[in-house]
Amino acid sequence: MIRTVAVGGLGAIGLPVARALDGGVDGLQLIAVAARDEARARDRVAGFADPPRVVTLPELAAADIVVEAVPAALLKQIAVPAIEAGRILVPASVGALLQRMELVRRAQQTGARIVVPTGALLGLDAVRAAAEGPVESVSIETRKPPAGLRGAPYLVQNGIDIDGITEPRRVFAGTAFDAARGFPANVNVAAALALAGIGPTRTRVEIWADPTITRNTHTIRVEADAARFTLAIEGVPSAENPRTGKLTALSVLACLRGLVSTLKVGS
Repeated sequence: MIRTVAVGGLGAIGLPVARALDGGVDGLQLIAVAARDEARARDRVAGFADPPRVVTLPELAAADIVVEAVPAALLKQIAVPAIEAGRILVPASVGALLQRMELVRRAQQTGARIVVPTGALLGLDAVRAAAEGPVESVSIETRKPPAGLRGAPYLVQNGIDIDGITEPRRVFAGTAFDAARGFPANVNVAAALALAGIGPTRTRVEIWADPTITRNTHTIRVEADAARFTLAIEGVPSAENPRTGKLTALSVLACLRGLVSTLKVGS
């Protein structure tokens, strides 16, 4: 059985995913793409072996599986039609989803599924397993080069200037819920961690602007009844968008494969 796929957004995440699907993934067929700039979208898929239709964001819901990889503010334009149509939604903007949990409740009513890719979150299965029992605490420390945090609403609203800093600076400490609101383009990892574990208000987040590093680093610490573990990962930022790691697009693609694979490794 072939499942159709539509991709919303053709940037650092959506374009590599669309290219991989066009190259051939067993069980999946790319049928449509959408982006804010329709002319640019047509240019980007013109060289595909089987160019998909370029449609509006709501029209992506015609596919069985809808991938969302647009700026966080546009999430609902893709998510709502897909959920109303009972589709499988694969959102990259997990931080935005955390702010709109009514979408999850609506999906329960329509029969839609929301499948969150792991992104740069190492050890998601271990976190999910631990959360089946008592968990004392879950925290994540994210460090990014200043360019990867520039323009975040929290920094703008609080007058925090990270341009020209010469040493690491902690710019946020709080809950995953507040982090998702203040850094919508930067904390999808923290949001996925919160959804996999003990929720957005109990998951603690620290965000650092660090001019001494060139990779996005995430350190996760879990204290649970079943296990205590610390996980660390260094992701290479995308050349097109330093707020996004190269691993994110690969994670979405792996998630899509898992939806149709006969053998699926991991819970």
